[in-house]
Amino acid sequence: MSLIHACVAHQGTILSESSVGRRDFSQAVQTILSKIPPNNSKLTYVWEQYLFHYVSEGGYTFLVMADDSVGRRLPFAFLDDLQTRFNAYSPPTSSSSTPSSSSYSGFTPILSELLHTYNTNPPADSLANAQKNLAQVKDIMVHNVEQILSRGERIELLVDKTDTMAGQAWAFRRGARTVRRQQFWRNQKIMILGISVGIFFVYLFLANICGFALNHCGGK
Repeated sequence: MSLIHACVAHQGTILSESSVGRRDFSQAVQTILSKIPPNNSKLTYVWEQYLFHYVSEGGYTFLVMADDSVGRRLPFAFLDDLQTRFNAYSPPTSSSSTPSSSSYSGFTPILSELLHTYNTNPPADSLANAQKNLAQVKDIMVHNVEQILSRGERIELLVDKTDTMAGQAWAFRRGARTVRRQQFWRNQKIMILGISVGIFFVYLFLANICGFALNHCGGK
């Protein structure tokens, strides 16, 4: 998995978003969006093994979260394609002049399909264009998320990770209890078998002296 979570936002309000995988990064994405300056910019934020790449232009922010192993060419090619498709999309007419998530709900399937395409078979033309602009991509600054977050926000970002680790720890403890239980009964079976074999050999010894019915010893 290369591209994990993507969204389009207007002045911090998410209009459309899509993700792959089971982990929920919505809180992390929302926190990053709240820290993006209003001016036109391109930037990459680093958080653990993930990179948040974004392009902000005209009050709109196009953001994608990706594994750090994928590099920067593919994510920014995706963002360029996402921005083109979003600008070409015509939302239903609304009485409000402010863009909202409801007015762009029809764009979410387009975003999901684009995310799937770039994860499975990214368009060669888009990558070629990104390659041409590679020097520009290299100039895009990279900041660590820790530089823009307060202590409380760091805790919020770590909640999902903590929950995941807690679930893994619970699964480990449950597995350990199962193993110990299985080991206990295995030991019990071995002990019972050993006692039974011991009793059998004692019987054979006594039967050799007293007879199989053990009724000749008393008369001697």
